[in-house]
Amino acid sequence: MPTSRPFDHQRALRLAAETFEIEAAALHGLAARQGEGFTAAVAAMLGCRGRVVVMGMGKSGHVGRKIAATLASTGTPAFFVHPAEASHGDLGMVAAGDVVLAISNSGESDELTAILPPMRRIGVTLVAMTGRVDSMLAEHADIVISCAVDQEACPLNLAPTASTTAQMALGDALAVALLDARGFREEDFARSHPGGALGRKLLVHVADLMVTGDALPCVAPATGCVAMMREMSTKGLGAAVVVDDARRVLGIFTDGDLRRQVERGADLRTLDAAAVMHRGPRAIAPEALAVEAAELMEAHRITSVLVVDAAGLLVGMLTIGQLLRAKVI
Repeated sequence: MPTSRPFDHQRALRLAAETFEIEAAALHGLAARQGEGFTAAVAAMLGCRGRVVVMGMGKSGHVGRKIAATLASTGTPAFFVHPAEASHGDLGMVAAGDVVLAISNSGESDELTAILPPMRRIGVTLVAMTGRVDSMLAEHADIVISCAVDQEACPLNLAPTASTTAQMALGDALAVALLDARGFREEDFARSHPGGALGRKLLVHVADLMVTGDALPCVAPATGCVAMMREMSTKGLGAAVVVDDARRVLGIFTDGDLRRQVERGADLRTLDAAAVMHRGPRAIAPEALAVEAAELMEAHRITSVLVVDAAGLLVGMLTIGQLLRAKVI
């Protein structure tokens, strides 16, 4: 068992600073080691007819899972296969035309080296990410990327620390180079992240959230105010839309308008919708992004916006509550 010692706060901070310095130096050194191997790997993945299959054991395996996820979310179809499981059937996930990114700092991981011959027979392009260019993995690879580091951050120079940081950074560099070469855009990222904030902002349209049909609180201009307020209360959207017989929008009457009329002492029993409506209400098209509707509401300090089609006819209404429930804002 390790010998315990009193906790030394200053020693812990010093070791943290040393770790940062060592790993930062490893990353700076990594850039100088890249060349034809890196660009060849990017070209192979860019032209891959199948998938990029990432493999690695131990800490390299954990890094590999992250690299596969990053590639997949930035336009390069990829997945992780555990080398040990590959020897027991999972190698069937790998097909001719795939690019295999095999990660091993030593390049001698038994589980990886054991499946090198069968992978060659399958007909894959093998990319080795290794700290030793003279290793068995490197010798069998079509393309070699160096992830060598001068030292680990571990005081014993044993635990994978700087080396795994280098692997992670190389994986990110591959993903960045690939997304740039593919012309990957913000909209493409959103499509692979539909549940995230960016996905909701770039993929959710007004038509996906708006209230339509009989749920819309609509009244004719001659409708009395009492009947109009009844319509507002029934539909629960905090407003009533005044439309003509063709459903062209003439105006809107909101809860705020009602308060203002009461403050002025108006006798609403004697007035109709045309007399109290607010003309020229804000409107948006159904194909617009929901985030655009949110920006419109914020800019004009309103809580709802009407949705009209190309002919100017009312087709829906969108409220700030619906945007909040959909987590667009």
